[in-house]
Amino acid sequence: MRKLLPTFVRCIAVVLLGAGVALAQAPAQAARPRVLIVVAHPDDESCFAATVYEITHNLGGTVDQLVITNGEGGYRYSLLAESFYGLALTDEAVGRAALPEIRKRELLEAGRVLGIGNHFFLDQPDVRYTQDIDEVLEQHWQPGVVLPAIERRILAGHYDFIFTLFPSPEAHGGHKAATLAALGAVQQVREAAQRPVVLGCQDAAAGASEPSSSKLSWKGFENARHRFQIFPDVFITDRNVKFGFNDALSYRIVVNWVVAAHKSQGAFQATTNRADREEFVILESGANSRAAEEKANESARTRQLFRALAEQAPHPRGLAAGKP
Repeated sequence: MRKLLPTFVRCIAVVLLGAGVALAQAPAQAARPRVLIVVAHPDDESCFAATVYEITHNLGGTVDQLVITNGEGGYRYSLLAESFYGLALTDEAVGRAALPEIRKRELLEAGRVLGIGNHFFLDQPDVRYTQDIDEVLEQHWQPGVVLPAIERRILAGHYDFIFTLFPSPEAHGGHKAATLAALGAVQQVREAAQRPVVLGCQDAAAGASEPSSSKLSWKGFENARHRFQIFPDVFITDRNVKFGFNDALSYRIVVNWVVAAHKSQGAFQATTNRADREEFVILESGANSRAAEEKANESARTRQLFRALAEQAPHPRGLAAGKP
């Protein structure tokens, strides 16, 4: 028995040491979120460009992107890019043939700026601008393709959050459809622990008033067939955080890099320096309201993410940060 006691004590010590290491590593793991962007078009990622950049560069997180359409419908805005690409892109036949590949390349360039790891393309038709979600779902996109593809990506990627565009009444029907498809896909995930938090984003123009914590300040589109709920809290990324030599830099510079990558979309370039904030709310499908405990958990996880983002925002990591 005397010989066994020291061995037993050593085993307990090893177990406790291992537990201590696991606990010490837990905050580091929590600070590395996994995010999936779900959007309708190449260039939609610009709404949350600063947030994504901070996640990948400041928090060491992982961000992937799933783009539903091929972006061919943007040919009308491609006049300035015709000489750049050497193609008559505003000719509808030429634009629809060439833009899917061009806009993928532009998106990959923007993704390199933001640190996006993987891009997934569903190549659904980008037929025309409309605010009608049902037109998009029933006439533009192939039935039975989008929602299952998003669900498969969620299960494969083990994401903590989904970033998508807030479905306001004036939003593009494709933006609404992408967001509602993401919400529907999350509802299909059976295990609550595997369900990511869905965050809807809209940017705030310079000079806009501070957002209210009330859901009344966020008006979603109304459609009896496509219901969703909005959590009351608003989470904010400030693009104007100052850092670097003489505080001359801010995250608006990164956003401008992303906008500049999408050269085929001339009118899109007018959004440069338009907004100072990226604002998010938690969205939930109205088809199946979640338990109060799960809602509280989603809110807590989101607060933790944006608290970490705010703490690290003034201290972006450059290459020099890794030097001894």
